[in-house]
Amino acid sequence: MEIIKEVEEEIKELNEVEKFIDYAKKELDIQNAVFDIIIIDNERIHEINKEYRSKDMPTDVISFALEDFMDVETEVRLLGDIYISIDKAREQAKLYNHSLLRELAFLSIHGLLHLLGYDHMNEEDEKEMFSLQERLLDSYGIKR
Repeated sequence: MEIIKEVEEEIKELNEVEKFIDYAKKELDIQNAVFDIIIIDNERIHEINKEYRSKDMPTDVISFALEDFMDVETEVRLLGDIYISIDKAREQAKLYNHSLLRELAFLSIHGLLHLLGYDHMNEEDEKEMFSLQERLLDSYGIKR
């Protein structure tokens, strides 16, 4: 896993986000898997959201799961990419009255779970996915 920052600003929370995702990978028993978290701005995520999801607005996180489209088995799992808007993360951290670290960690684990096949299209799946996110954040020590 690599965190790629495509914005100019310094984001000191990313070191801890990386440690949290390493922890979550162990907890979820994810081995031999490759994925990236790409930090972008609202303008770029708006473009991606419009192009790939036909939604003409910025969003907070978008995941592109490669395993959904691969017919080839490899020794290393190529999970895909997680795009996070730093602008939306800052806005939502303020809105929900918690730290930027909490918001970035939440968006990162949310994106990772999507790469692993979790979804929240119905109430039962949403409950499963969101409770797993909260359990991982809480057990690591990232509280609201």
